[in-house]
Order: sequence, then C-alpha cells, then structure tokens
Amino acid sequence: MALFGKKEKKSASNMSSKSNLDIEVNKNGAEYTFLLNGRLDTITSPDLEAKINEATPDAEKLIFDLSNLEYISSAGLRVLLGATQAMEDKGEMVVRNLTPSVKEVFELTGFSRLFAIE
Repeated sequence: MALFGKKEKKSASNMSSKSNLDIEVNKNGAEYTFLLNGRLDTITSPDLEAKINEATPDAEKLIFDLSNLEYISSAGLRVLLGATQAMEDKGEMVVRNLTPSVKEVFELTGFSRLFAIE
C-alpha cells in the first residue's frame, strides 16, 4: 500500500508487461516493410529504432504498416521522424494502414503532413 505523498515506483519489468510491440521486417531488394503489432511507446521504440538502423544503410524505401498498431506515443513518433530524416537523400518512406486511434495522433500532432500516408 502506498503512503500518502509517495508514488509507487514502476520498474521496467512492470512496465514492459503493459507495453509490447512485435516487429516483423520483410525485405524485398532495397525495400523494407515494417509490420508493427502492439504499442509503440517509450519502452518499445528503441527496438524499432534498432531495426530501422539495421535497414537504412542499404534501404531505398521504408514502409511502415501500422494496421495492427494499437497505440503510438511521442517516442514512437520521434523514431518515425528519425527514419524520415535518414531516408531524405536515399529514397522514400511510407506509412500505411493507420488505425483510427493512431491516425488521430498523427492528425493532432501534425505528423500527418510530414509523412507519405497510404
């Protein structure tokens, strides 16, 4: 029981049970498709960033399929923005199949104007 004025500390293990992201990467030549399933947030965004960093040296196109993404936080948006910047001189980046809740976040933050959305 937490005492008045004291907050219960959340450990990374407690937080990770609530935060899960499966990342499937499909490569077709220099085109990489990232199928995201779950939540893209502070806990999971480093995993996606690492996979993007593995792909970007030879990628000419990055596709992010968000059809199974339940939630995206500012940390997730930052990773997608970084991917866009990494692809500026190399090729293109596309975000597709946004769920209604994720689409709303993109629209409220103005990110819908930053990405090619299909």
